[in-house]
Amino acid sequence: MVYTPRSARRGALFAGSVAVLGLLTACGTGQTVRSSSPMTSSGTAAPATGDSSAPASSDTATASSPVSSAPTGAPSTAPTRATATSGGGTTAAASTRCHTSELRASVGRNDPGAGQENFPVVLTNTSGRTCTVRGFPGAAFVNASGGQLGPNPGRESGSSTTVTLKPGQSAWAGLTFSNPGVSGAKTAKPAALLITPPDERDHLKVTWTGGEVPVSGNSSAVFLTVFSPGTAP
Repeated sequence: MVYTPRSARRGALFAGSVAVLGLLTACGTGQTVRSSSPMTSSGTAAPATGDSSAPASSDTATASSPVSSAPTGAPSTAPTRATATSGGGTTAAASTRCHTSELRASVGRNDPGAGQENFPVVLTNTSGRTCTVRGFPGAAFVNASGGQLGPNPGRESGSSTTVTLKPGQSAWAGLTFSNPGVSGAKTAKPAALLITPPDERDHLKVTWTGGEVPVSGNSSAVFLTVFSPGTAP
């Protein structure tokens, strides 16, 4: 048996350790970790969160892409009434959510009462497929330059249901605020209302002809309700 000095054995062991370390280092370089989870955020003009049943007021309004103008008022031809299912049943499962490009927005006639102004915000399916909306729209009053007027709308409490829209069908959500003449709030006259469908980022622009809206002071809050089938209560 050939005797190997202790110093030589230590050198060989050290060299082997360096080689293994180098191999591990090479295998660990050049890797990029990507997150597959989509980014979601709530918004007033972009985007709006869909499935929510609790009041919220932390939305932010942004104009994100070219918008298309739509006339104020409910569609002149009443579409077939849409259907609603709680918790996303079989009808909802057979379709997917409506995208902004597949919808037309309008604002229906004011139905005032008890010092409140109440407008239905209507989305109509203009595509050739069946799609769904669920929860709250996003909304923001803007002036002629596109600047937002007043704070972000709040959300009325209510249970969300999935509203299934066949081509030509509509869903509506309530937009309500105290009459400024009663509340004494400071007002402004918007040029348009930006409406974002639930879970979408792009908005639709509707010319506002509903007069002055509250923008600051006492009782200046504007509120939205969840979507329901049809064009008005």
